[in-house]
Amino acid sequence: MRMKHLLLAFTIAALALGTSACLQDECEATRTFIEFEPVYMTAAQIRQNIEVEAPRTLKNPGKIYVYSDYILVNELHEGIHIINNKDPRNPLNISFIRIPGNLDIAVRNNMLYADNLTDLITINIQNPAAPVMVRRSEDVFPLTRGPNDTYLTHFRQLEVQQDVPCDWQSGWFWRGGRVMVDVAAVSSFSNANGGRVSGAAVNNGGTGGSMARFTISGDYLYTVDNSSLLVFDISQGDNPQRRNQVSIGWGIETIFPYGDNLFIGSRTGMFIFDNRNPLKPVMLSVFQHAMACDPVFVEGNIAYVTLRDGTDCQNFNNQLDIVDISNLMQPRLLKTHRMHRPHGLSVWNKTVYLCDDDQGLKVFDAQDWNKLKLLSHLKHFAAYDVITLPQERQAIVVGRNGLYQFDISDPAKLRELSRIPVNR
Repeated sequence: MRMKHLLLAFTIAALALGTSACLQDECEATRTFIEFEPVYMTAAQIRQNIEVEAPRTLKNPGKIYVYSDYILVNELHEGIHIINNKDPRNPLNISFIRIPGNLDIAVRNNMLYADNLTDLITINIQNPAAPVMVRRSEDVFPLTRGPNDTYLTHFRQLEVQQDVPCDWQSGWFWRGGRVMVDVAAVSSFSNANGGRVSGAAVNNGGTGGSMARFTISGDYLYTVDNSSLLVFDISQGDNPQRRNQVSIGWGIETIFPYGDNLFIGSRTGMFIFDNRNPLKPVMLSVFQHAMACDPVFVEGNIAYVTLRDGTDCQNFNNQLDIVDISNLMQPRLLKTHRMHRPHGLSVWNKTVYLCDDDQGLKVFDAQDWNKLKLLSHLKHFAAYDVITLPQERQAIVVGRNGLYQFDISDPAKLRELSRIPVNR
């Protein structure tokens, strides 16, 4: 599932073609760089006891998931915050589940499924203040081998100072076997992570965002890694069984269930699978686009696909594609709308809630797909993913500044209900 980390260094090099990496001594200036340090763990470190701890502050929030009156927030590579959200105006952080390497989550019937790098962890959260681990399914997810019987888990970003020639252009170079990227360009290499009906998947009260790699449909948990779709039977909730693996292609990013279909976002396109036989999803078609990171959200006969540059997506496309899927065998592009750096999104009643990175949350009226109308734009935070809850008239947004909740009764005038800021 972490194969895409290997592409990071090569992406940076490709983006820097033509930039000299030679450091001259004639005139030097000190610049700030981001150093990408590979992080390795042994199998023993990965499989250390899964522990429930006292609440932690948010530091590097990742994906979000709504279950009953609770919000689950991934702390990148560290575990899961459980937040009591019975009162959205006063959310309470009640516990933290420490899971090394965790990025993805899904919940059904009080059973939380989470990745622990190579393993799938099942945790009973009937009492969210005191979760109990019930099962570890070993070696179900692929992981890249590192030196000395270790596994590459992710890249840690470190800010460092480096002297370079005064006329040196923004770019990169190698130092001690690690990639150094000029902070002026590093926004393109975010290490972030890296929908009730309008969030993403609805599973007995559970709702995931559009950036999810885990989703549940009926009695099955579906997960995607860099090239495959894995199917787990969770009819016995505390005993998930891996039943199938479907090869898709390269660069798989996200998964979104809608009706009897699965919509899978990749760096090269959107794959549409018929899921009427949940054990054996069958690919119907592919909507191809330029190479870019690709979350997908579906409402009715329309798929909304965001493409962005950065991370290891190897392109410079930043746009929202609106795709006609009334004929699942022949998806058809209706319109492309340029964006800044779009990430996750949610759609409710043809209103698009779109996370546009450091430009915040944008809300569009999409009744006329040919010409989106900007209803509101919240610029005071960076937005990564969003879940809308239509019955509650509420939107939950996560980004590197923290977790935000908004009243969306009037999409043109969003009203902030609460925020939980990060504390680094």
